[in-house]
Amino acid sequence: MLGAGGSVNEEKGPTLNHTIEPEITVISRAFDGTVRRSWLARIIEKRDPLLVLVGEFDQDISHNDLGLIRRGTRSYEYYWLDRWFNVFRFHEPEGQLRNYYCNINLPPTFTGEALDYVDLDIDVLIMPNFVVSILDEAEFEDSCWDFQIPLDIQEKARQSLDELLAAVDRREFPFDQEIS
Repeated sequence: MLGAGGSVNEEKGPTLNHTIEPEITVISRAFDGTVRRSWLARIIEKRDPLLVLVGEFDQDISHNDLGLIRRGTRSYEYYWLDRWFNVFRFHEPEGQLRNYYCNINLPPTFTGEALDYVDLDIDVLIMPNFVVSILDEAEFEDSCWDFQIPLDIQEKARQSLDELLAAVDRREFPFDQEIS
């Protein structure tokens, strides 16, 4: 993914500007530390403990849960360094909201050049009409067994899922933005 700089207004959402912000690498890992995927994105806002990034798909991607993600789809990515979830807000190449996709994860680390997190496999898909689907709970259970994930981390992952779903229900940031 590649992206361009911009800023975030909590009422209106990200807006592009002409400032070129640093491009960083985002790394998503399995619980055992192996890299699952990585991509490039640009920082558009740092507001401790929140980092907002933007990236753009440079090729068509076929995704099991999302179907075809077209080249040019923009991804606004919200990472809190103290939370156990992240939020991706996908926009079609023409600009309209495609969906939100959220990961339950260990809190990320940020070095200035890379943002790194451990994905705990539970995902949440939110459509523009706010229909919510919880995905991959069986995969999470398998990972708990395969990686011997400690019970306190399992409990925190489930608690974080509840917190995320409550934020969606209440239309809290970043789910509160009016998007065309």
